[in-house]
Amino acid sequence: MIGARATPRLVFGSSVIPGDRVLPEEVAVALSFNGTTQAVMMATPADLEDFGVGFALTEGIARPEDILSVEVEEVARGCDVQVWLRPEAEARLAARRRVMAGPVGCGLCGIDSIDQALREVPVVAPSAFRMTPAQVLAAVAALPGEQRLHDATRAVHGAAFWNGRVLLAREDVGRHNALDKLVGGMQRQSVPAEGAVVLTSRVSTDMVQKVAMLGAPMIIAVSAPTVAAVELAERAGITLVALAKGDRFEVFTHTDRLTTEDSHVG
Repeated sequence: MIGARATPRLVFGSSVIPGDRVLPEEVAVALSFNGTTQAVMMATPADLEDFGVGFALTEGIARPEDILSVEVEEVARGCDVQVWLRPEAEARLAARRRVMAGPVGCGLCGIDSIDQALREVPVVAPSAFRMTPAQVLAAVAALPGEQRLHDATRAVHGAAFWNGRVLLAREDVGRHNALDKLVGGMQRQSVPAEGAVVLTSRVSTDMVQKVAMLGAPMIIAVSAPTVAAVELAERAGITLVALAKGDRFEVFTHTDRLTTEDSHVG
C-alpha cells in the first residue's frame, strides 16, 4: 500500500507473538515554489502533487491560475514537491514566506508574524447548498469507507468532500496535510467546492482558514472546534458542524444551511 509499510513487532499479552504491523510512512516533504523551499513538512508520501497544489492555494501563496506545473522529486531523505508559478505570484510568495521543519500536528510553525497566523480569509460566497440532519450523519458515516490507509494502520487523519456522496478523499499522518491534499486534488480534478468538507480531526483556526480558501460553505468534523475556529467560521460564512458521531452532532455557525427540505440540497 502506498504510504504504509509492514514493520516487525512483538505483541505482549497472555503470550508473546512475533509478526508485522502495517504502519504509515512519515517522511520529510519539501514544498518548493519557483525553486525556493518554503516549507518542510513531515507527511505521508502519497498524493504529493495534490499536497503541493493544495498548500499553495490554502496558504494564499497562489491562485489556481498561477500554478503552471507540479513535479515530485525523490531526494536522499524524503521528497521535494516542486511547484512552478507564474511570475505574477512572486509577490504573494514573498508575503507568505515560510521556512519550517514542522511536526505533523503543527499547522502554524514558522509563520513570521502573529498577523499571518491569524490572517483573515475571504467570505464564502452565498449559495443554495443545504444539508438535512440525515445527510450530515450520512456524510460522516461514509468517511470510514474512504479511509483505506487508516483501516490498515489506525494512525492517519482523513479529509473528504461530500455533495450527495463522497466525491474525493485524502489521508495523511498530519490533519493539515490531509486537508491540503484534498484541496489540491479537488483543484486538479476540477471538483467544484459546492459541498461539505468532512474531517476526522478537531477543527482549529488554520483548518477553517484552509476551507475558506477553498470556498466550501460547510465543515463537518467528528471532533470539537476551538473558540477561535468558531469565531472565524462565523466571519467567513462557513457552517461549522462538529462532534458528529453516531446519531447526533452540534452546529456552531450559520445554522441556516441545515434544513429538512431535501429539495434544497446541492
